[in-house]
Amino acid sequence: MTRRILIVANPYRPSSLEARDEVARVLAGAGIDTCTAYDQQVSAPIEAAIVLGGDGTMLHAAQLTHGTGIPLLGVNLGRVGFLAELEREDVAAAAQRLASGDYTVEERGTLAVTVTGPDGSVVEGWALNEATLQRSVGLRTLEVSLAVDGLPLSSFGCDGLVVSTATGSTAHAFSGGGPVMWPDVDAMLCVPLAAHALFARPLVVGPDSSFQIEVVRSSEAGGQVVLDGSRSIEAVPGTVVEVRRGDHPVRLARISDAPFTERLVKKFSLPTDGWRGERARLTPIGREIHGSSQPSASTPHSAVPQADPRDG
Repeated sequence: MTRRILIVANPYRPSSLEARDEVARVLAGAGIDTCTAYDQQVSAPIEAAIVLGGDGTMLHAAQLTHGTGIPLLGVNLGRVGFLAELEREDVAAAAQRLASGDYTVEERGTLAVTVTGPDGSVVEGWALNEATLQRSVGLRTLEVSLAVDGLPLSSFGCDGLVVSTATGSTAHAFSGGGPVMWPDVDAMLCVPLAAHALFARPLVVGPDSSFQIEVVRSSEAGGQVVLDGSRSIEAVPGTVVEVRRGDHPVRLARISDAPFTERLVKKFSLPTDGWRGERARLTPIGREIHGSSQPSASTPHSAVPQADPRDG
């Protein structure tokens, strides 16, 4: 049976198109067919997909292959690229590892979203990162009522709410002040955006729970539900949005065993000086702990603790 790998590249980035051609050459040399277009209804079976771009391209590839179980290997050609496994200089090695089948597969949970209008109409969707209910009128507040597992929790005015997976906790939810969840945390996160309320803190619930968000009928603004930043569903006053765990996870191909902590430090350029070792520049407290009596070159002499004559 012919092996076939899908190449998904950002068509608006010249670097992605160059990487696409490089991947095609490497895979062809290994005797593997490639394709750059995919239709679940008519396309031949796909073994895996290599995705060349940023997180937006990865989300597009996830949408393209949703429900198929095709593993996605991301090469970051964008900015942050949390969903990507590798960087541009690794593109040839990524293609070779796919060709040899030398990778593992990690499953990421998804969200199932049901939007029920006041007229009883129902629209369903899904998301890998997040489902965001946001106001559609910039000068008006979105009035919402939030419930967990069908039980009312709070009502308030806001700019919107983000419900995310652990995977999406570093995206829109993080920008809204939510916590970072490690990818293996099987949970959902809800983060209110600019809520005018005393109790409007991020909430984390288990995989069997669900959120219900109603745009109350008296709301001055309607809203829209945005899925992974690319697909939207109208949510007029009286609409109820239910978000629960999705039935179909997204499968990500991994060729590195680097832990998420390392990825987090790298992507956000987090400072780690002083962790499990001496600080590059000891503070007065640091000098006391480590028994150093000499000020660092960057510390003025006056900042060094002086002996109190009463101690003698």
